Amino acid sequence: MPNRLAHETSPYLLQHAGNPVDWWPWSGEAFEEARRTGKPVLLSVGYSSCHWCHVMAHESFEDRGTADYLNEHFVNIKVDREERPDVDAVYMEAVQAATGQGGWPMTVFLTPEAEPFYFGTYFPPEPRHGMPSFRQVLQGVRQAWETRREEVADVAGKIVRDLAQREIDFGGTRTPGPEELGQALLGLTREYDPQRGGFGGAPKFPPSMVLEFLLRHHARTGSEGALQMARDTCERMARGGIYDQLGGGFARYSVDRDWVVPHFEKMLYDNALLCRVYAHLWRTTGSELARRVALETADFMVRELRTGEGGFASALDADSDDGTGRHVEGAYYVWKPEQLRDVLGPEDAELAAQYFGVTVEGTFEHGSSVLQLPQQEGVFDAERVASVRRRLLAARAERPAPGRDDKVVAAWNGLAVAALAETGAYFDRPDLVEAAVGAADLLVRLHMDEHAGLSRTSRDGHVGANAGVLEDYADVAEGFLALASVTGEGVWLDFAGLLLDQVLTRFTDAESGSLYDTAADAEKLIRRPQDPTDNAAPSGWTAAAGALLAYAAHTGSEAHRTAAERALGVVQALGPRVPRFIGWGLAVAEAALDGPREIAVVGPSLADEAARTLHRTALLGAAPGAVVAYGVPGSDEFPLLADRPLVNGAPTAYVCRDFTCDAPTTDPERLRVALGG
Repeated sequence: MPNRLAHETSPYLLQHAGNPVDWWPWSGEAFEEARRTGKPVLLSVGYSSCHWCHVMAHESFEDRGTADYLNEHFVNIKVDREERPDVDAVYMEAVQAATGQGGWPMTVFLTPEAEPFYFGTYFPPEPRHGMPSFRQVLQGVRQAWETRREEVADVAGKIVRDLAQREIDFGGTRTPGPEELGQALLGLTREYDPQRGGFGGAPKFPPSMVLEFLLRHHARTGSEGALQMARDTCERMARGGIYDQLGGGFARYSVDRDWVVPHFEKMLYDNALLCRVYAHLWRTTGSELARRVALETADFMVRELRTGEGGFASALDADSDDGTGRHVEGAYYVWKPEQLRDVLGPEDAELAAQYFGVTVEGTFEHGSSVLQLPQQEGVFDAERVASVRRRLLAARAERPAPGRDDKVVAAWNGLAVAALAETGAYFDRPDLVEAAVGAADLLVRLHMDEHAGLSRTSRDGHVGANAGVLEDYADVAEGFLALASVTGEGVWLDFAGLLLDQVLTRFTDAESGSLYDTAADAEKLIRRPQDPTDNAAPSGWTAAAGALLAYAAHTGSEAHRTAAERALGVVQALGPRVPRFIGWGLAVAEAALDGPREIAVVGPSLADEAARTLHRTALLGAAPGAVVAYGVPGSDEFPLLADRPLVNGAPTAYVCRDFTCDAPTTDPERLRVALGG
C-alpha cells in the first residue's frame, strides 16, 4: 500500500511513496500525531538527484524490518529540500553546529515540538568505518527517549536556544569600497589552485558566483590576475570530466581536484549560472571555447530540462540503468575502449580515445572513462571529430537515460531566464530568448498570485503548496530584469518591481536592513532562517541586493537603492574574510561601485539593423551590472527612455552613471569603448 507521500507532487517524495515506512510529509498533522502518540520524530531530508539518498532509501527505507521498527517507535517525516529550503536550512544549521559537517541525506531526530536532539547524515545498514548502523542509531534514540526523556528535552531546548542566539555580523549599512573588494581578491588568490583552476581541494565545485565577481572586478579595475583566475578555471572545467563533452552542460561537482570525475547529477541552477559565466567570459575575451560552452550549455538546458509547460526541470539524476537492470552512478556518461569500437569502428575509436582521454585502465570505475579534452583540439581534424561526437551522442541516447526531477523551482527558473536571455542576445539565437520568455510566462501565469506572492514549485502545470522563499523572489526578479533589457519589453521590469516590493515589505528587517530567507508571514519554524552566504546558488540575501540595485538603476527609486546598499553591508563584513562564500555579494558590490551604469537606447523597432546593432552593443558592454532599456522615443515602457530623443534621426544611446550622463552617441564603436568593451 502506498504511504501518505503518494498524494505529493515532489518527484523525490513520490520516489518514497512505495516504501514500507509510513512516511508523513512535513505538516502540522505529523507533529500532532507525534504529540498524540508520545513518539519522537524522524526527519529525513534529501532530494531527487542525491546519490546517497537513494542508497540509504534502498538499504533502509525499503527494508521491511527497518520500516516496521520505524513505524512502531517514530513518526517519520520525509522532506524534499528543494521544495522546503527553509526546513532544510534550519535543521542543517543544527547538524553542522553539532557535528561540524553536513550533507544529504540529512537525518535528524526531533521532539514533537520540532526541536532537534540527535543528528546525522547517511547511516549504513550495518556498522561500517566507525559509523553505527542505522538500526543501532534508531535503537539508541528510542532508548534515550523512553528512559531519559527529561534529559533529551533539555538537550533539545538548549540547541534551539543556541541557534536563536546566533547572530550575523551585518557589517553596518555601508557598501563595500575598493579596499574591501581588493582584500577579497587577495583572499581568493591565496585559495586559488594555479595548476588546476578553481579553489580549494577535493571535492571541487564550480565557483560560479566567484567567477562572476572576478569578471566584474576585471571589468572595473583592469585586473589581469582576476581575469586569469576566471579564464583558467573556466577552461579547466570545460576540458574536464565535469563538463559533458558530448551533450553539453555541467555535472554538480568533481570528486577530485582535477575536474576529472564528476558527481554526475546535472542541476538546473549550476547550468544556468555557468551558461551565464561563460557567455560573460566570451564577452570579455572573445574566447571561442567560452562561446561554445555557453551555447552548448544553453542548448542542453532547452533540450533536456525544458518541460511541456515551458519551464525548466530541476535536475537529472547521477544514476541510471547500466543495461543489466542495476542503477549505477555515471552509467549513462562513461565509456570503455571496446564501446568506442562498437560505435565508431577501429580507426575512429582510436581517434576518439585520444581526443577524449579514454584509456584501458579508465579514469572512473571498472575500467570506464569519463570523457575529457586533455589535448588542444587543433591537432585533430575538426570534421572527423564532429562526426565522432555526433555518432557517440546518438549511441549514448540509446542507453537508459537518467531520471529527471521535473518539478519547476521558481528561483532556478529565474536564473535560467537570465542566462538564456543574455546568451540568446549575445550570439543571435532568438530561439534561446524565446525559451527564456516561455519560462518567464510560466512563472507569471502559474507561480505568481494576484498579490505578487510566489509559489516555490510547480509540476505538470500544477502549482505546489509551498510558499516562495527569498531566493525565489530575488532570482525571478533578476531573470525578469535581464529579459527586460534583452527584449525591450517593459512589462518584465514591472513584474520585477512587484516582486521586489514583496522583498521590501515581507523579507526585510526595517531596522537593520538585513534580509530573512522566509517571509514575515511564513510558517514559523524553530528559527527564522537567514543566511547571506552562497551555497550552490547565490544566497537570497545578495541576489535580492543585486535585483534591488538593478531595479533602482532602471527606475531611479531611492528606496530600492537604499535597500540594496543596506543589504550589502554584510558583504563589507564577510567579503574580505570568506570571499569564496559570498561571491555573488562581491559581484553586486562591484556593480554598486561602478554605478551601475544606465544605458538607454532609442530607435525604431529592433527589426531596424542600426537600432539592433546599437542595442546589442549596449548588452555586450562589460560594465559591472549595467542595465539596458530599449524603446522608441517617447516610450513609457522604461523610465530611462524619458526625454531621450534621436540624434540626427538615428538610433541613439545614452550612458549615465551617478546622475551624470555622457554625450549621446549613434556610433556603436564609441558606445563599446564607453562601456569598457
